[in-house]
This record gives sequence, structure tokens and C-alpha cells, in this order.
Amino acid sequence: MGQLFLKVLIVGLNFLGFFYPLVDFRFSGKTGGQKPNFVIILADDMGWGDLGANWAETKDTAHLDKMAAEGMRFVDFHAAASTCSPSRASLLTGRLGLRNGVTHNFAVTSVGGLPLNETTLAEVLQQAGYVTGMIGKWHLGHHGSYHPNFRGFDYYFGIPYSNDMGCTDTPGYDHPPCPACPQQSRPSRNPERACYTDVALPLYENLTIVEQPVNLSSLAQKYAEKATQFVQHASASGRPFLLYVGLAHMHVPLSVTQLSACPPGRRPYAAGLREMDSLLGQIKDKVDRTAKENTLLWFTGDNGPWAQKCELAGSTGPYTGLWQTRQGGSPAKQTTWEGGHRVPALAYWPGRVPINVTSTALLSVLDIFPTVVALAQASLPPDRHFDGLDASDVLFGRLQSGHKVSGKVMYSRPGSSTGQQPPLAQDLPPRCNFFARESGHLNVQDLARVNSSIIDRSPAVYNIGPKLGLMSYSLSSSLGGAKACDGSVGPEQHHELPLIFNLEDDSAEDVPLERGGTEYQTVLPQVRRVLADVLQDISEDNTSSADYTQDPSVAPCCNPYRMACRCQTT
Repeated sequence: MGQLFLKVLIVGLNFLGFFYPLVDFRFSGKTGGQKPNFVIILADDMGWGDLGANWAETKDTAHLDKMAAEGMRFVDFHAAASTCSPSRASLLTGRLGLRNGVTHNFAVTSVGGLPLNETTLAEVLQQAGYVTGMIGKWHLGHHGSYHPNFRGFDYYFGIPYSNDMGCTDTPGYDHPPCPACPQQSRPSRNPERACYTDVALPLYENLTIVEQPVNLSSLAQKYAEKATQFVQHASASGRPFLLYVGLAHMHVPLSVTQLSACPPGRRPYAAGLREMDSLLGQIKDKVDRTAKENTLLWFTGDNGPWAQKCELAGSTGPYTGLWQTRQGGSPAKQTTWEGGHRVPALAYWPGRVPINVTSTALLSVLDIFPTVVALAQASLPPDRHFDGLDASDVLFGRLQSGHKVSGKVMYSRPGSSTGQQPPLAQDLPPRCNFFARESGHLNVQDLARVNSSIIDRSPAVYNIGPKLGLMSYSLSSSLGGAKACDGSVGPEQHHELPLIFNLEDDSAEDVPLERGGTEYQTVLPQVRRVLADVLQDISEDNTSSADYTQDPSVAPCCNPYRMACRCQTT
């Protein structure tokens, strides 16, 4: 009770600003032994084909491509979800949304966040003597104890959710565009445009809002400065460190930067890629100058590109979901098609990770948690199950394979087919994609995929660890795409026997296997057994439930007496 009172007291004082000058880069207390440092960089809405090392058509990622040449590039790496909050929750807990409770995105007015009984990677490493810092997008709850400073991070600088969840004075590129923050009168809201006008996008340093609205044009450089300062000060402290960077790139709105010499329709996106690439290059350069031989730098993405943003969305490379696009709708972000969750991934650690290696090992964001915990010589939190594996042997070139199989499972809550409640999609690390509908109980025989919807009402797609050896397949029974650039949303189509795609031969998911064929008949029973095992494991686990209630009073606001909560910048 005493510890709880002290925590609440500190929260209150910090929100009043009393401790702000003290909560910055002042780290002390050396630890024994030489534990490695970790820098985890998570891009937002970046497609697999947005990395030049993956896709020759991309010419805007020079620093990332150099990092790939100096380290390991993963070509079969998958996000833990195809939407923002669930993907980030899985990265920081090593657990699926069905376990950690984060099943869809949190809102500006969300009271809760990542359940407090879930242990984050930062909390594990804090207990192991690490200095921990986070720069960038959080999106796991901003109110009270859900703030990053109370989830294991000694230092935080960033925005509490996506960069389109608040107005700014520099709106940037979006499709359709949103207006700047109001200066005097309150504008009328257009629900079809999904623009925020009531509350400006805030920028936090620890528990204090230091800028509202954020200047998006200078945000990347501020992130670079704060990240490099953290690396410098943490290295000087003599303690190992964890730095987690949640980039705003490539989520819309794209900042207004100098446009690159690309075809006119792609200039804003190409310029955004270059800005993101430059930011990463600055962080990597600082690591190289201060802690090169003892730091693992891991770069990946939270989900695939947001196709409905048209020329402001990225590339899925060859994972184009052709079967779905012919029906209408997008097969990228907010879907369980391959382009929705296969993401770029690079690892860099001079002297430890072999150079210029392309790994075909099947891995996912869920593997980052157990891998980092093992390398830090820390212990996994007890009394719960984890969905990733320790990929150290893959990173160091001792193994060529990761998960043996993967698939996806989707749950549809009762009432979802009538629109009473949004679907809840869960996804297993993707090689073989399979789905099940829940109507009060788990029914392995009813394989189903349902439509994705827009942010905050979309299903979450999770990658669950594979359980047995299969080839590369994509399998689905009820199909529907997310909203596409042309505004179409693929109609849900149910198949008594699911469609199965062999991703080795058909990366575009174009032509399904023949249902009467030997390959189809071999794969389907195995997939159903895997699904049953996974659901049984989850049912026996200690699971959490996130609080998704909303209250307008919890929206971040540094000055409620001014339009859009506008306050002076620092």
C-alpha cells in the first residue's frame, strides 16, 4: 500500500511539473559485467517493399540499405499485428493480444492502456540494471499509470499515439487532407474525413506536455537529437541501456519536407522515406561512435502499408494479395493477407551479427522480447506463456531457421456479423494463415476471415508461434479486404472449405490450391491441429483484459482554456 501511495504521489507531482527538471538523462550506478545494449526501432505503416535492400524499385533508404549490408536482413519477418496498439503491445510483452488484452487501438480519450499486470520489456531490463528510454509513438495508454514512465521507461520523449490523432499547425500530407488546428473559432467536424480538430497533437517529455500542437516538420529531428543524447548519456553512465524508438514514419500525415526527385505522385512518400532513413542513420552513427561493439540495433515495422492513403502509402513488394484486390478492397494494413504483416527487418551488431547476410528464417516481432531478455541475462516474467522464441542463434548465424510453421487465427465476437460488435482478429506468425470463429466457444472447424475496418474499430491481427512443420501457406475461409485507395472494401465471402495459397510458389496470393488436390488435403488437417493447440494453450494461460472505456476528460491537454489545448512550446 505504501508503494502504491508513493507511485500515485509521484504521478501527481510530475503532472504538476515539480519533478520535471530531475527526470531526464541523469543516470548513475554502474553494474557489474558487460551486458549488451539494445536499440529497437519500430517504423509505422512501412511496407516490406519500402526497404531498398528488399525491393529494387525503392531508392530512398540508403542508411537502412547500408545497415543491411553491415548486418543481417530478414526477408520472412512479421509484425505481431496489422494495427498499431496490438502490434506494439506484443513487442513489449512478447505475448499475443489474446493474452495481453490489447486487441485494438487505444483512442485519444482512452482511460486505460496496456494492462498493468502485463510486464513490459523495459520493466524486465530495469530490474536487470538497465537504463531505459523511449522516443516516439507510444499508443499503449497515456492516462495515469499507463504512461511510459510508469511502464519501465526512465525517460520518455514523444507523442502518446498516432500522428494523425490530433490537429497540428503543420498538417502535412494526408489523403484526404486535414485542416490545421483552429486558431479562434471551433470548426465543425466532418465525420467522413476522420480529422481531429478539438485536441491538438501533444508532445511529451516524461510526464510533461512540452508542445501542443506538435510541429510535425521538426519532429524527426527532435527525435534524432533526443535519441542520440540518450545513447550518449546512458553510455557515459556505465550502465547498459535499452532504447526503444517508435517512429512516426511512415504513418500519415507525412511531414512537409524537401521533396525528392521522384515522379510527382510519389514525391511526398519518397521524401518521408528519406527523412526516416536519415533519422535512423543519425541514431546508428551515434551508436557506432559510443557503443558499437556492445550494442544490438534491431529495426522493423509495426504492420504493412495503409493502402487507402493511395500515393501516400508504401509498397508491399511482391505480397500484393491479388485474389483480394480482384474482389475489391486492400490486402495490406488491417488485414491478414501477407502484405498486412510481413515487414522489413534488420539486425546490426558488429562482431556478433554476421555481415551482409540475408536470413530466410521465419521470425516475428514477438521474438524480440525473449531474445533481448536472454541476451541481457535476465529472466522472463513467471506464471505466463510467451509466443516468441529466443532468436539469438539465428542472429549470430548459428541457425538458419526460426519458427517451424505459422498460421493465423481470427476470432469473431458474437454479433459481429450483424454489426453489433467489431470483429477481433488474431493472427499466428505467418506462413500458413488460418482462421476460426468464436461464438461463445472456440470452434476449430469453422475457419473464417472477416472484413477489416478503420482504425479503432479494426480487428487486430496477431502472430502466434508455429507448432509443427509445414511449407509456406496462406489459408482463409471468409475473405474481405480493408478499405482501398478507390474506397472499395471487399465484400465478405464465406467458403465452406477455406482457400489455401502456397506462398513459396504464389507470394502474391493469387491462385488458391485446388481443394481436391493432395497438397490441400495434406495441409488442412495439420493447420486445424495447430489451431486447436494454440487455442488450448491460450485458454490455460494467465490472460489480461484491457480497459477500452473512454472519457473526454483524459485527453492530453496542456491548456484547456485555449482552442485545441494550445500551449507555448519549449
